[in-house]
Amino acid sequence: MQGIKNIIFDLGGVILNINYQLTSEAFVGLGVKHFNELYTQFHGSSLFNGLETGHVSTEEFLAEMQRHVPEGVTGEQITGAWNAMLLDFPLQRLQLLQQLRQHYNLYLLSNTNAIHLAEFNRLLQESRGIPSLGEFFDKAYYSHLMGCRKPDAECYQMVLDENGLLAEETLFIDDTLPNIEGAKAVGLQTIHLQAPRTIMDIFRPAGI
Repeated sequence: MQGIKNIIFDLGGVILNINYQLTSEAFVGLGVKHFNELYTQFHGSSLFNGLETGHVSTEEFLAEMQRHVPEGVTGEQITGAWNAMLLDFPLQRLQLLQQLRQHYNLYLLSNTNAIHLAEFNRLLQESRGIPSLGEFFDKAYYSHLMGCRKPDAECYQMVLDENGLLAEETLFIDDTLPNIEGAKAVGLQTIHLQAPRTIMDIFRPAGI
Protein backbone atom coordinates (compact mmCIF):
# COMPACT_ATOMS: atom_id res chain seq x y z
CA MET A 1 0.00 0.00 0.00
CA GLN A 2 3.05 2.26 -0.10
CA GLY A 3 2.27 5.42 -2.06
CA ILE A 4 -1.45 4.61 -2.27
CA LYS A 5 -3.79 7.47 -1.32
CA ASN A 6 -7.02 6.34 -2.98
CA ILE A 7 -8.86 3.01 -3.27
CA ILE A 8 -11.57 2.20 -5.83
CA PHE A 9 -13.69 -0.83 -4.96
CA ASP A 10 -15.86 -3.02 -7.15
CA LEU A 11 -19.14 -4.01 -5.48
CA GLY A 12 -20.41 -7.50 -6.35
CA GLY A 13 -18.08 -10.24 -5.15
CA VAL A 14 -15.94 -7.70 -3.31
CA ILE A 15 -18.23 -5.93 -0.82
CA LEU A 16 -21.60 -7.50 -1.59
CA ASN A 17 -21.89 -11.28 -1.71
CA ILE A 18 -23.52 -12.45 -4.94
CA ASN A 19 -24.48 -15.77 -6.51
CA TYR A 20 -25.51 -15.65 -10.18
CA GLN A 21 -26.77 -19.24 -9.97
CA LEU A 22 -29.63 -18.14 -7.71
CA THR A 23 -30.97 -15.84 -10.43
CA SER A 24 -30.71 -18.68 -12.93
CA GLU A 25 -32.60 -20.99 -10.59
CA ALA A 26 -35.23 -18.33 -9.92
CA PHE A 27 -35.94 -17.87 -13.64
CA VAL A 28 -36.04 -21.62 -14.19
CA GLY A 29 -38.56 -21.70 -11.36
CA LEU A 30 -40.66 -19.20 -13.30
CA GLY A 31 -40.58 -21.51 -16.30
CA VAL A 32 -37.61 -20.12 -18.27
CA LYS A 33 -35.86 -23.43 -18.97
CA HIS A 34 -33.09 -21.94 -21.12
CA PHE A 35 -32.18 -19.02 -18.84
CA ASN A 36 -28.42 -19.70 -18.83
CA GLU A 37 -28.35 -19.50 -22.63
CA LEU A 38 -30.49 -16.39 -22.50
CA TYR A 39 -28.25 -14.76 -19.88
CA THR A 40 -25.17 -15.52 -21.99
CA GLN A 41 -26.88 -13.96 -25.02
CA PHE A 42 -27.83 -10.92 -22.96
CA HIS A 43 -24.21 -10.44 -21.88
CA GLY A 44 -23.23 -10.15 -25.52
CA SER A 45 -26.25 -8.10 -26.50
CA SER A 46 -27.14 -4.45 -26.64
CA LEU A 47 -29.95 -5.14 -24.16
CA PHE A 48 -27.67 -6.07 -21.27
CA ASN A 49 -25.02 -3.47 -22.09
CA GLY A 50 -27.78 -0.91 -22.50
CA LEU A 51 -29.26 -1.76 -19.12
CA GLU A 52 -25.86 -1.38 -17.43
CA THR A 53 -25.06 1.89 -19.19
CA GLY A 54 -28.49 3.44 -18.71
CA HIS A 55 -29.41 3.35 -22.40
CA VAL A 56 -32.09 0.72 -21.81
CA SER A 57 -34.68 1.58 -19.18
CA THR A 58 -35.99 -0.76 -16.51
CA GLU A 59 -39.32 -0.81 -18.33
CA GLU A 60 -37.69 -1.77 -21.63
CA PHE A 61 -35.67 -4.52 -19.94
CA LEU A 62 -38.72 -5.98 -18.21
CA ALA A 63 -40.71 -5.84 -21.45
CA GLU A 64 -37.97 -7.82 -23.23
CA MET A 65 -37.81 -10.34 -20.39
CA GLN A 66 -41.59 -10.69 -20.55
CA ARG A 67 -41.13 -12.17 -24.04
CA HIS A 68 -39.07 -15.04 -22.58
CA VAL A 69 -41.22 -16.03 -19.59
CA PRO A 70 -44.48 -18.00 -19.59
CA GLU A 71 -47.74 -16.11 -19.81
CA GLY A 72 -48.95 -14.90 -16.43
CA VAL A 73 -45.51 -14.17 -14.97
CA THR A 74 -45.56 -10.62 -13.63
CA GLY A 75 -43.00 -7.84 -13.78
CA GLU A 76 -42.60 -8.13 -10.00
CA GLN A 77 -41.72 -11.81 -10.34
CA ILE A 78 -39.17 -11.03 -13.06
CA THR A 79 -37.64 -8.32 -10.86
CA GLY A 80 -37.51 -10.72 -7.91
CA ALA A 81 -35.74 -13.36 -9.98
CA TRP A 82 -33.31 -10.79 -11.40
CA ASN A 83 -32.46 -9.67 -7.85
CA ALA A 84 -32.07 -13.20 -6.47
CA MET A 85 -28.30 -13.07 -7.10
CA LEU A 86 -27.85 -10.26 -4.57
CA LEU A 87 -27.15 -11.77 -1.15
CA ASP A 88 -25.76 -9.79 1.80
CA PHE A 89 -23.27 -7.23 3.06
CA PRO A 90 -20.97 -8.93 5.60
CA LEU A 91 -20.65 -6.64 8.60
CA GLN A 92 -16.87 -7.05 8.80
CA ARG A 93 -16.45 -5.67 5.27
CA LEU A 94 -18.55 -2.60 6.04
CA GLN A 95 -16.59 -2.01 9.23
CA LEU A 96 -13.36 -2.35 7.26
CA LEU A 97 -14.53 0.33 4.83
CA GLN A 98 -15.20 2.67 7.75
CA GLN A 99 -11.67 2.06 9.04
CA LEU A 100 -10.06 2.46 5.63
CA ARG A 101 -11.82 5.76 5.08
CA GLN A 102 -9.80 7.22 7.95
CA HIS A 103 -6.62 6.58 5.95
CA TYR A 104 -7.61 6.71 2.26
CA ASN A 105 -10.03 8.34 -0.15
CA LEU A 106 -12.54 5.61 -1.01
CA TYR A 107 -14.61 5.24 -4.18
CA LEU A 108 -17.04 2.64 -5.49
CA LEU A 109 -17.14 1.70 -9.19
CA SER A 110 -19.81 -0.85 -10.05
CA ASN A 111 -21.24 -2.25 -13.25
CA THR A 112 -24.88 -2.37 -12.25
CA ASN A 113 -28.39 -1.32 -13.22
CA ALA A 114 -31.31 0.58 -11.73
CA ILE A 115 -33.09 -2.60 -10.60
CA HIS A 116 -30.09 -3.88 -8.67
CA LEU A 117 -29.19 -0.47 -7.24
CA ALA A 118 -32.63 -0.17 -5.65
CA GLU A 119 -32.41 -3.72 -4.31
CA PHE A 120 -28.96 -3.63 -2.75
CA ASN A 121 -29.72 -0.31 -1.07
CA ARG A 122 -32.90 -1.93 0.28
CA LEU A 123 -30.85 -4.87 1.56
CA LEU A 124 -28.41 -2.49 3.21
CA GLN A 125 -31.21 -0.53 4.86
CA GLU A 126 -33.04 -3.60 6.12
CA SER A 127 -29.98 -5.50 7.35
CA ARG A 128 -27.77 -2.68 8.62
CA GLY A 129 -30.05 0.37 8.95
CA ILE A 130 -27.95 2.28 6.40
CA PRO A 131 -29.86 3.87 3.50
CA SER A 132 -27.14 3.91 0.86
CA LEU A 133 -23.68 2.58 0.05
CA GLY A 134 -22.69 6.20 -0.48
CA GLU A 135 -22.29 6.39 3.31
CA PHE A 136 -19.03 4.44 3.02
CA PHE A 137 -17.39 6.28 0.10
CA ASP A 138 -16.26 9.71 -0.93
CA LYS A 139 -18.28 9.01 -4.06
CA ALA A 140 -20.08 5.99 -5.51
CA TYR A 141 -20.12 5.43 -9.28
CA TYR A 142 -22.70 3.19 -10.95
CA SER A 143 -22.37 2.30 -14.62
CA HIS A 144 -26.03 2.92 -15.52
CA LEU A 145 -25.72 6.48 -14.18
CA MET A 146 -22.30 7.07 -15.78
CA GLY A 147 -23.26 5.98 -19.29
CA CYS A 148 -20.27 3.62 -19.51
CA ARG A 149 -19.11 0.42 -17.86
CA LYS A 150 -15.94 -1.41 -16.94
CA PRO A 151 -13.61 -2.35 -18.58
CA ASP A 152 -13.98 0.74 -20.83
CA ALA A 153 -11.14 3.19 -20.15
CA GLU A 154 -13.51 6.18 -19.92
CA CYS A 155 -15.15 4.57 -16.88
CA TYR A 156 -11.97 4.59 -14.79
CA GLN A 157 -10.84 7.91 -16.20
CA MET A 158 -14.08 9.55 -15.10
CA VAL A 159 -13.41 8.60 -11.48
CA LEU A 160 -9.83 9.86 -11.69
CA ASP A 161 -10.66 13.13 -13.44
CA GLU A 162 -13.72 14.10 -11.39
CA ASN A 163 -11.81 13.65 -8.14
CA GLY A 164 -8.39 14.87 -9.19
CA LEU A 165 -6.74 11.52 -8.52
CA LEU A 166 -3.40 10.32 -9.83
CA ALA A 167 -3.60 6.81 -11.29
CA GLU A 168 -0.30 5.72 -9.73
CA GLU A 169 -1.61 6.69 -6.27
CA THR A 170 -4.88 4.81 -6.76
CA LEU A 171 -5.59 1.13 -6.07
CA PHE A 172 -8.44 -0.64 -7.88
CA ILE A 173 -9.89 -3.88 -6.47
CA ASP A 174 -12.17 -6.11 -8.57
CA ASP A 175 -12.98 -9.82 -8.87
CA THR A 176 -13.21 -9.82 -12.68
CA LEU A 177 -9.99 -10.09 -14.72
CA PRO A 178 -11.08 -7.99 -17.75
CA ASN A 179 -11.95 -5.15 -15.36
CA ILE A 180 -8.51 -5.43 -13.77
CA GLU A 181 -6.87 -5.31 -17.20
CA GLY A 182 -8.94 -2.25 -18.12
CA ALA A 183 -7.79 -0.51 -14.95
CA LYS A 184 -4.14 -1.35 -15.60
CA ALA A 185 -4.46 0.17 -19.07
CA VAL A 186 -5.13 3.60 -17.55
CA GLY A 187 -2.28 3.23 -15.05
CA LEU A 188 -4.14 2.18 -11.91
CA GLN A 189 -2.57 -0.08 -9.32
CA THR A 190 -4.70 -3.23 -9.10
CA ILE A 191 -5.59 -6.27 -7.00
CA HIS A 192 -7.50 -9.10 -8.66
CA LEU A 193 -9.58 -10.48 -5.80
CA GLN A 194 -10.22 -14.19 -6.33
CA ALA A 195 -12.30 -16.41 -4.05
CA PRO A 196 -11.84 -17.60 -1.39
CA ARG A 197 -9.85 -14.43 -0.64
CA THR A 198 -11.84 -11.42 0.53
CA ILE A 199 -10.94 -7.80 1.18
CA MET A 200 -10.40 -8.82 4.81
CA ASP A 201 -7.42 -10.90 3.68
CA ILE A 202 -5.91 -7.96 1.81
CA PHE A 203 -5.98 -5.37 4.57
CA ARG A 204 -5.91 -7.24 7.87
CA PRO A 205 -2.33 -8.54 7.55
CA ALA A 206 -1.15 -5.01 6.77
CA GLY A 207 -2.99 -3.62 9.76
CA ILE A 208 -4.67 -1.19 7.34
